[in-house]
Amino acid sequence: MVSIRCKMVVKAELDKLGLHYGAVDLGEVEVKEPMTALQYDKLKTALFKSGLELMYDKNALLIEKIKSLVVEMIHYADELPDVKNSVYISEKLNHSYADLASHFSEATGTTIEHFIIIHKIERVKELLLYTGYSLTEIAAKLNYSSVAHLSTQFKKITGLTPSFFKKLRDKRQAAIENV
Repeated sequence: MVSIRCKMVVKAELDKLGLHYGAVDLGEVEVKEPMTALQYDKLKTALFKSGLELMYDKNALLIEKIKSLVVEMIHYADELPDVKNSVYISEKLNHSYADLASHFSEATGTTIEHFIIIHKIERVKELLLYTGYSLTEIAAKLNYSSVAHLSTQFKKITGLTPSFFKKLRDKRQAAIENV
């Protein structure tokens, strides 16, 4: 569960089933009483229809926690943490970063850092498309060491420079306005 909307869906489905629960956070739900097989199946089906799934595998749950934490950190936090990503993630999940990185890359075929970069570039795209932020402001907001570093990563991931990407947006907006 990454967004508030996901948490609301889970809570609503738990309420429909009459289940009492505590915390609903980062891929975890604390259900206060044992669930019957029927309740479990109904919950699993309802969540699946909403694009969510139940997991009991601890490694899969840990991977989802890492993904959720990264998405929350990059897309929903006002500011990125001032510490290294590895320190932030290991402290939040109370595991050594080496173990987290090993499990993550084994399960996903990519590193945590690459996953972070992909999400940072998606965030850069959002900020370029929907805000008036300059590249300098975006670089600072996302803790890039420089605009050049951001631009290099952006081009490596998208195949476009941030400036060209922004020009495409401007051309698209002009075309829409002329319709």
